[in-house]
Amino acid sequence: MTKYKGLAFINTIGCQMNVYDSEKLAGILNSYGFEKTQDMDEADIVVCNTCSIRHKAEEKAFSFLGRFAREKTRRPHLITVMAGCVAQQEGKKAFDRLPHLNLVLGTQAFSRFGAHIDALKSGTQRIVDIEESDMIFEALPDETCFEENKVSRFVTIMQGCDNFCTYCVVPYVRGRERSRAPEAILEEIRILARNGIKEVTLLGQNVNSYGIREQGLSFPGLLEKVSRIEGIKRIRFATSHPKDLSEELIHAVRDIDKVCRHVHLPVQSGSDKILKKMNRGYTRETYLSRIRALREACPDIGLSTDIIVGFPFETKEDFHLTLDLIQEARFDSIFAFAYSDRSSAPAAKFSSQVEETEKKDRLNQLLELQETLTEKKNRAEIGQTLGVLVEGFSAKERDGFVKPSAKTRQMTGRTESNKIVHFASDGIKIGDLVDIKIEKTYPHSLWGTSAADQCWERKIK
Repeated sequence: MTKYKGLAFINTIGCQMNVYDSEKLAGILNSYGFEKTQDMDEADIVVCNTCSIRHKAEEKAFSFLGRFAREKTRRPHLITVMAGCVAQQEGKKAFDRLPHLNLVLGTQAFSRFGAHIDALKSGTQRIVDIEESDMIFEALPDETCFEENKVSRFVTIMQGCDNFCTYCVVPYVRGRERSRAPEAILEEIRILARNGIKEVTLLGQNVNSYGIREQGLSFPGLLEKVSRIEGIKRIRFATSHPKDLSEELIHAVRDIDKVCRHVHLPVQSGSDKILKKMNRGYTRETYLSRIRALREACPDIGLSTDIIVGFPFETKEDFHLTLDLIQEARFDSIFAFAYSDRSSAPAAKFSSQVEETEKKDRLNQLLELQETLTEKKNRAEIGQTLGVLVEGFSAKERDGFVKPSAKTRQMTGRTESNKIVHFASDGIKIGDLVDIKIEKTYPHSLWGTSAADQCWERKIK
């Protein structure tokens, strides 16, 4: 392997999987001699890891890479790379909008990134690699992953998707569903634990179906094995598909000590008609029955969801069914979006598109309702003592709005149910599990004080 000397800047757009993938790309760059920099103007190689789930994210990627056209006339040695979903989707067409681009690196081409760096350093001007692969790119964490003091890490356990929801491009840009070997996942988490990571979030487009195509270890079985790794205090996962949320997984959330009592379960719509148009594979009542089963098993569970408003054919009556479902499900939080066409997704060809102004109005109504419900849920936490994993200093502390002292430094962390909690540190360290008594609430977070000086651990059953 040729070693180069230079600086690399990586801009990540999109989902948690892209954050994970960017860490892998950073590791490859480090192995080739490129150190990470936070200043893109001094970088010798610039990578934009892209997302195509919504039009805005796609345009953001083109806008970011477009700014380097002039810079390349000043520094011809600068290498520019488009990686990820937009790269996979656009292929060589990306050069039409970005003539100065050097490398288009698709979602299944990361294992070949190093070879492409060699080619570009040897004088090749343009490379497109969007070839599909049945293999998952495996790269264990290296020292570049631990440059910052972090407590939590993402770990991708599978790639691709077999569900083919009509609004989604994932099967087309990330391929069909493939699960990583259990031992590779467990070894990666062991490395993270040895380097001080306390919490891992297992990622997949549908973690519920982990191992099914390979007829191997089930997802609940994987959770059990991860829970045995010394040093890991908490395990989260995303995302679960409602049609595949099994009793076995519900019991795993209830019974495995380290698995957080929080499930992100995207519903997308409260209308059976729209769910069928989306090809979601479940009905409104099926979804609500899974919510009831989760709450019966874990009464204190935190629940979040995704919702798309303004999907083709969505009438006002369909939208009001979604509002009604939110009231009934009582989510802790939601991620809501106005539908936008993706050219490679089947829904782009649907008739009966909803007007943009109507989409925005429905989105605002939805968010206003959920804000009221979240505020009510948060107020119910006042007076409660919650276990919080300390993640770092609060934003105000980091930005210099709070004068630091031994007793007043403001820190932040999350509860098992994924609520953000701010509190005065009082000697508490990053990575501690502590008891925090909740005293005040804000629209998206809680405030409390340390209930004890010792670390908090849930009592093992």
